[in-house]
Amino acid sequence: MKRSALSLHATRMAALALALTTLAGCDTLNDWFASDRVNYKGAASAPPLAVPGDLSTTPTEQRYVAPPANLALGGAQPRAVTAAGNSTEGQPNAQDPLGMHIERDGDRRWLVVDGRTPEQLWPQLQEFWQENGFALKTDAPATGIMTTDWAENRANIPDDWFRRTVGKVIDFAYSSGTRDSFRTLVSRAPGDTTDISITHSAMEEMLTGQDKTSSRWEERPRDPALEALFLTKLMQKFGLTEAQSKQLLTDARPAAAPTTLEQSAGASTLDLQESFDRAWLRVGLALDRTNFTVDNRDRAKGIYYVRYADSMQELKKEGLFGKLFYSGNSAKKPGQEFLVNVRSKGDTVTQVAVLNANGQVDNSSDAQRIVTLLHAQLN
Repeated sequence: MKRSALSLHATRMAALALALTTLAGCDTLNDWFASDRVNYKGAASAPPLAVPGDLSTTPTEQRYVAPPANLALGGAQPRAVTAAGNSTEGQPNAQDPLGMHIERDGDRRWLVVDGRTPEQLWPQLQEFWQENGFALKTDAPATGIMTTDWAENRANIPDDWFRRTVGKVIDFAYSSGTRDSFRTLVSRAPGDTTDISITHSAMEEMLTGQDKTSSRWEERPRDPALEALFLTKLMQKFGLTEAQSKQLLTDARPAAAPTTLEQSAGASTLDLQESFDRAWLRVGLALDRTNFTVDNRDRAKGIYYVRYADSMQELKKEGLFGKLFYSGNSAKKPGQEFLVNVRSKGDTVTQVAVLNANGQVDNSSDAQRIVTLLHAQLN
């Protein structure tokens, strides 16, 4: 178990408290380790507010009543029933009897939901992340970008004897030393389908100093297995069983196409041997695999607005200490923004380039680096 310097100090205090006080009647945490090894729900729900007996509730006019959270624009669409008996969000067809399937490109996978638009699925995606213990940092249906705040996977904390006693009283003394964040990209796809990808970002707290009394946050690699796990959970949210969702993950359909690097007049571009619709999705996934964050995107113009992501600075601004030490002018300003352009060169070829402020192909060293990174990710 990894503990931060603060957590180690709290644990020592807890040990002293244990020596002075005998704890009795502690329940065992039989359900602490879920079979899927994730538990991001760090805080319990507050009890409902009760109206004092000497006060009466004020009637609420219907116009001030918020609509249900899962009500999409124009009303929620009815679910379809598959031949297997599932009531699913996707619409079954000959190619997809369950109304959805998984596609893959290398170790990246994404969900394709049949017969549903991004607008219809967005409210359920909001519910999905909230039900799994995450707060949303970016919630932009207009651009199809949804990101979570950093959260701790409490299932990574061992269920040892100390935690079963003192940990029940001061659970904050325990930390896994890791934080996770997830980005969801939702794209309208050909044939009345919607593509949904989930990308994992991670940070780890490393103890430093001769006596390991201080710490610093460092980036760690994304976990494709964790991304796949949340895709299976999302499929279950959409109506499949656990077995069905895992089978679709196993049967993921390959969706790769050759990518060539072209150089002309000191500038580099990429040619993808596929249509714009598929190339648009793959470029978005490739950007997520690099240290560049998609701040915005305009599919009509074929432009991703990206910047270099400093995850450590972002994580420092989370929580109590971040608000104290990284607020106001002390926060690092966002990095330079780049325009990644995806445009069709024909029915089966799509070009990818980095543009400058004038809309011309950028031949700067930073632009060349982005193209090189994309080329590596797309091959």
